[in-house]
Amino acid sequence: MREFNTIVVGTGAAGYATACRLKEKGVDVAIVTEGVMCGTSRNTGSDKQTYYKLGMGGSAKDSVREMAHDLFAPGAVDGDTALCEAACSARAFSYLCELGVPFPHTEYGEYVGYKTDHDPYARATSAGPLTSKFMTEALSRRADQLDVTILNGLYVTRVLTDENGVVGLSCLNLKTRQMETVSCAHVVLATGGPAGIYSNSVYPICHNGASGLAVSAGASMQNLTEWQYGLASIAPRWNVSGTYVQVLPRLISVDDDGVEREFLLEVFGDVYTALSMLFLKGYQWPFDSKRAITGSSVIDLAVYRETVLRGRRVFLDYRTNPFGLDSIDFDRLDEEARAYLVAADACFGTPIERLAHMNQPAIELYSSKGVDITKEPLEIALCAQHCNGGVAVDANWQTAVAGLYAVGEVAGTHGVARPGGSALNSGQVGALRASAHIAKSKRTVSGNLLAEQVADEERICSANAEGQDAKSVRAELSRGMSAVAGPIRNKDEMLKLCEKAKDVLANVSSYSGNPEARFRLRDTAVTVICVTTAMLNYADVVGISRGSAIYTDKNGDLRDGMEDIFRHKSGGGVSADKIQEVSLNGGSADVSWRSVRPIPGEAVSFETVWREYRENN
Repeated sequence: MREFNTIVVGTGAAGYATACRLKEKGVDVAIVTEGVMCGTSRNTGSDKQTYYKLGMGGSAKDSVREMAHDLFAPGAVDGDTALCEAACSARAFSYLCELGVPFPHTEYGEYVGYKTDHDPYARATSAGPLTSKFMTEALSRRADQLDVTILNGLYVTRVLTDENGVVGLSCLNLKTRQMETVSCAHVVLATGGPAGIYSNSVYPICHNGASGLAVSAGASMQNLTEWQYGLASIAPRWNVSGTYVQVLPRLISVDDDGVEREFLLEVFGDVYTALSMLFLKGYQWPFDSKRAITGSSVIDLAVYRETVLRGRRVFLDYRTNPFGLDSIDFDRLDEEARAYLVAADACFGTPIERLAHMNQPAIELYSSKGVDITKEPLEIALCAQHCNGGVAVDANWQTAVAGLYAVGEVAGTHGVARPGGSALNSGQVGALRASAHIAKSKRTVSGNLLAEQVADEERICSANAEGQDAKSVRAELSRGMSAVAGPIRNKDEMLKLCEKAKDVLANVSSYSGNPEARFRLRDTAVTVICVTTAMLNYADVVGISRGSAIYTDKNGDLRDGMEDIFRHKSGGGVSADKIQEVSLNGGSADVSWRSVRPIPGEAVSFETVWREYRENN
């Protein structure tokens, strides 16, 4: 049995950053991972992947407190974590720059930014479509320099705990399919969002998430109702944001017989209104319930209706102009779309010609993944992209379980909405805060790995069941989530799905397949129970559509009219200054609500801060 002071689970940007900072502080740390090359950070991006930080260039005024308030403002956000994400953003960003992440700056060193969504200042920056990949690679190189131990090929199945907190991990060796245990005093979960619970997902195939580890260990989850959904290609999984839609491709659906149609006219009735709204999807990529009756998110609903309700496949086709137009009269577009395309000198040709002119790397990106969008249409769907909620943490990114931390997307530090790119900043700040707290911790390795908990894992691993295939049951749950508990949420159907997940969890050892499939099924079932319970409770207590989801009324039906899907309430019993928490209770989940933690008050004086710093460091 191996022993370490701290185990970091995951080799994404947040996991590597935590391990590097711990090693730099002299902490005995190791990384446990299913596969070094897996994960969202390394395998995803967008047309211009954003990193959000404090303003570090230009003449626009900015401050830590301003940024903290902007992170806090969307609702259901804790003020102390928002302040940390603002105050530590420059330090975390500079660390990445020093490690070689190619964020652009002027010849004088100004990191000039641009505005992103939910951003009143130009705080956003980017290293291109693969920003998070570059971050992960740079942090991986640093981990190699520091000689960080990496235990590759281990799938963590359980965080082992006693009455005092973390004591170790139970893991499945993916090569031998045998169980192994690792003893430690601290565990940092950097496992990303719970990607595996949705079938329509833009998370990379190699990323599943492991949120069930935290809640099964006794941690609480928060804001599980708050997700981000948007249009994405299915193979490969990639956001179709920005210029992918701003060049105005055809949006078509195809039935089982191969008959295609451009369905946006059914929704908008007018060619140039439809094209103007399509253009706006580039700016307004996330599905937004506020834009879902008359705004650009009607396009998301139309795609959902074609795919989920009508059983058709939807494609972006760049080869010819929409609606049979030989050429587009760009002067008939809404002013925002017209002005943008005029400024880009892109008022000509076909969609693929416009895309090549405006963003040739966007074409090359798909080509590198085996898809030639110059010759074939690109299949898309309305997909889960990011969970704003997650594991509840304090200002040190520690959970309610002593010694258990969560950093990156698995941590629930965002609320109803978030500025674009703030998740990358949050992961780096969480790594900084958690590593500093662990380095000061007095917890020690206990060596007690709790035979009963280990035996439970052995039973699931060695089960020789002949029941339904675990992998197919997991796929069933994820299809159900996309259909009834994604951007469109139906209370009656979510209740059925929740009950099904409870039955799966109670009988997980009875499903056939390899041990990994059963463990993944268990994690999915636990997470589905928590997420659907959160959504059901929200529908009862609050009942209004918000963020990136809408809740159907009793007779809501997308087939006949999109207006029918809304629960028309002007308010509910709980407002955005409250946070919903979920905890596991046997095979079910309990829900509670609490007030957000406010933004801490400003320091009284430099001398006071200096004295406290000397006393604590």
